[in-house]
This record gives sequence, C-alpha cells and structure tokens, in this order.
Amino acid sequence: MSTNDRPRRSLLYMPGSNARALEKAKGLAADGLILDLEDAVAPDAKAVARRQVCEAAASGEYGHREIAIRINGLDSDWGKDDMKAAVEASPDAILVPKISNAGMIAEAVALMEEQGASEETTLWAMMETPEGVLRAEEIAGADPRLTVLVMGTNDIAKELHCAQVRGRRPLMTSLQLCLLAARAHDKVIVDGVYNDIKDEEGFLAECDQGRELGFDGKTLIHPSQLAPCNDVFSPSLKEIEDAQKIIAAFEEAKKEGKGVVTVDGRMIESLHVDNARRTVAMAEAIAALQ
Repeated sequence: MSTNDRPRRSLLYMPGSNARALEKAKGLAADGLILDLEDAVAPDAKAVARRQVCEAAASGEYGHREIAIRINGLDSDWGKDDMKAAVEASPDAILVPKISNAGMIAEAVALMEEQGASEETTLWAMMETPEGVLRAEEIAGADPRLTVLVMGTNDIAKELHCAQVRGRRPLMTSLQLCLLAARAHDKVIVDGVYNDIKDEEGFLAECDQGRELGFDGKTLIHPSQLAPCNDVFSPSLKEIEDAQKIIAAFEEAKKEGKGVVTVDGRMIESLHVDNARRTVAMAEAIAALQ
C-alpha cells in the first residue's frame, strides 16, 4: 500500500510524557497515532517525553497503526534534538509544527537526511499559521518526502483572532486553501481537532463537514472520538455497492465502445469511475486492518 492509499480516518494525539497513555494506545482503534513532544508536553518533561516516545515508536508494538512523532519546532530549544532522536526511532512519519514556507520543509528534509532517515519515514507538516495557509501550495509541492498536511485549527483560530463556532465559517478559507494545495500536489490532508470531547453531536457534525469538504480524516484528542470518526470517514455499504455498480457498468460500456453510461438514472463518465475506484480501494484498505 502506498503512503497515500492507507486509511487515515483517525489520527489520535498522544502526550509523549504519559507512559500509561502510550501503552494504552497499543489497543486503540486508531488508524494512526501522533506521539506528541510539542504542545502536550511541559518544558520540564521534554527530555522524558522524547525518550518514551522514541522507545515506543521503535518498539514495533503498535500493529497496523501508523506512528508519527510530532517534534518541537526546529527553531526551539528542543527541535533539532527531537529530530535526531525521532530519525533514530524510525517512525512512519515525523510531524513538524508551524510550517510557514517551503524553506522550512527543505530544512526539515535536510536534517532528516543528515541523520540518515529511512526512505520509509516521511515528513508531515502542521498547517497552523497565516503565512503557512497563504503559502500552502508552495509548501505542499516543496519535497516528495512530504506526504501529509495536518490542519492545526486551534492555532489558526488564535492567529486570526476569530471565533471557534459551529460550522467553522471563520476558518473556511484556511481549510479550503490547504485542501486545494494538498490536492494540487497529491498529498493527504487531515482535519483539525474538535476540543469539546463531551459534545458528541457537535463532533459528529464537524466530522461530516470535514468529509464533505474532502479531508481524508481527522486529528483527535480523546479515544472516545475514535469510533464515530472512523465511521464517518469510512465508505458506507451503500457507497461501496454504488461504486461497484458504477465500475461494472462502465467496464461493460467500454467493451461496447461507449465512453459514457447511465446508472440508476445518472450519467456516468470516467471521472465518476475514478471516484468509484477510490471508494472501493479505501474500503478494501480499511477491511485489511480488521
């Protein structure tokens, strides 16, 4: 499975300083885990968190779950040491915060390669600054090692001085600019977190919105958010059946020399077939995780 094809419906942040949480994560139904050395870790716990996170990432005990280490910013007191340790741990990905321009991607890639990073360890970028949003296209196209854009909606809202409200109208421009950049360069993009873990209705509404916008999944802050998020970002049985019907009908039409076909009253062209194939492929990838 290529890095773009694997499911990333749910990416759960795990505080690197909490050894118990890192252990518990081995049994959680997350597609991926972001082992965090940045926001979730107090300054006096950074060294302990780095050791625990890198030991966890190197352990091979997380099964199918994709493991990303979020380091501190490269301009911080901890960033470069985090990068060195993360490369040695060889996770699936290293997530760098507050990416604001293509030069920061180049710096991160250079550091990874100086430390001998495996080709299998990719780079992820947090999109959480106004400059980063405005330069999202150049960031997304900066280097092939960059595979995933991660929305940092809390930080964007802080920098914009905007309200965080249902429907996220104040954030919509930022979300869509980053989505456009990701799709222009064939990158995966995951939505930001939902802060109120007790507001199940609001969380589901935001998951639905994220999927409708085109996000591949969502970052999460609590295990209780995993099941509903996985459900929303998984193709439904009807969607899978419809996709299979479209593919079969189009293949039959091709044999007859036709470029379009009608399925359940809808005109189907090759672009619809591409979408259908993507739906079936994702359903198969999710099934393979069970």
